[in-house]
Amino acid sequence: QLQASGGGLVQAGGSLRLSCAASGSIFSRVNWYRQAPGKQRELVAVIESGGSTNYADSVKGRFTISSDNAKNMVYLQMNSLSPEDTAVYYCNAESVLGYVFWGQGTQVTVSS
Repeated sequence: QLQASGGGLVQAGGSLRLSCAASGSIFSRVNWYRQAPGKQRELVAVIESGGSTNYADSVKGRFTISSDNAKNMVYLQMNSLSPEDTAVYYCNAESVLGYVFWGQGTQVTVSS
């Protein structure tokens, strides 16, 4: 149902774009979470079906979530990356019927 991709190794100050391919359901909301080693999973960004977005304070102004409904894709553009952004990033979606889906994680590593 969800397929995340786009992670990798980048230097501090660099950028990455994560992609989440969603299929099989109509989703009311898609979220990006991340989990760093030894830390709890953190909600990073949200996009609602109407297009409204919300961000964690730690990424505001640096990350942008967007969607391409024609392609059933949700993106997370990450700029000005720092080592603190190193984590496994997951996309998660809530269908209009109330089901929750998780994609597999994609590793983002930011070197200093």
